[in-house]
Amino acid sequence: MYTMRDFLGFFLGAAITAALIVLLLPPSPCGGVVPAGQELQASSDIGSQLAADPSMKKLDKVQATNKDNLVELLRSAAMEDGTIIMTFTNEAWTLPGSLLDVFLESFRVGVKTQALLKHLVIVAIDGKAFERCQHVHPLCYSLAAANANFTAEQPFMSKDYLDMMWTRNKFQARVLALGHGFVFTDVDIVWFRNPLLRIPVAADIAVSCDAFYGESPYDLNKSTNGGFLYAKPSDRTLAFFRDWYEAGKRFPWHHDQTVFDQVKHDLAARHSVMVQYVDTIYLGSQCQPRWMDYRNLCTFHANCLIGLHNKTERLVGVLDEWKRFKAEKELLGSNSTMLVN
Repeated sequence: MYTMRDFLGFFLGAAITAALIVLLLPPSPCGGVVPAGQELQASSDIGSQLAADPSMKKLDKVQATNKDNLVELLRSAAMEDGTIIMTFTNEAWTLPGSLLDVFLESFRVGVKTQALLKHLVIVAIDGKAFERCQHVHPLCYSLAAANANFTAEQPFMSKDYLDMMWTRNKFQARVLALGHGFVFTDVDIVWFRNPLLRIPVAADIAVSCDAFYGESPYDLNKSTNGGFLYAKPSDRTLAFFRDWYEAGKRFPWHHDQTVFDQVKHDLAARHSVMVQYVDTIYLGSQCQPRWMDYRNLCTFHANCLIGLHNKTERLVGVLDEWKRFKAEKELLGSNSTMLVN
């Protein structure tokens, strides 16, 4: 028969053993970039895990409206090299027949772009946008912005608009900190071909511009358009994004892309980051519509247009033009170089 003293001795020994195991466990990694696919300790708040990471101390903690499954979501969306495609959307942009529908349709009618949808993460910044996203796409992430309401169409350069842009910037840094590269695309962009094929492996950051002049894509004396942005995951790139966000505090009431132009020379040199601009012949925009050439275009951006209705109407028209172009070239047979990436 076991005595009470025996039971007490057993439980005391078990407690001491558990304490020794905890003390002998190696410390969890912090600092730097978490490699894509590396397991993180399960938690309902990934932001709290990253709080101990020095590279993320300057970033506000971002909460999801549901259980935060960002690590798992990014892993499931990642390409072989860990890169994802992502866009941001709100209630106004996700209404049936609005920007999100046109955006998704472009992937389905582009050249070898439909397969890219399995790598696309749609970040919804309000509840209605998240609900709508779940009806039209399998990879949706609900991002709750503290003390902000981004559901309605945001007037360009209004306070809510600027807050939304900087929220986006912080989230991009968060993705990098989790070890994933990304292609960010505004939802008012339609895709015809894979733009990643136009980004050299040497680029740490590649970004669109409204006017491409000069011969070198690495000449930083161009005006940035943050509607298309590629970032390669590394400590250097993450440091660039962190300091970019911090620089925004020195330029109140400025767009993130305006601040980028103010600090890009210094940050690129300080962190040894290779920044490239992508030629507008591949990334077209409404700001330069005369250069539209469907033989080369990878994407088209409905910027330089005011109002959700005008943007949507323009993109529907552009997509119709693309469908006619594609149909004509397909009549020439599969050897038509016009439809080759």
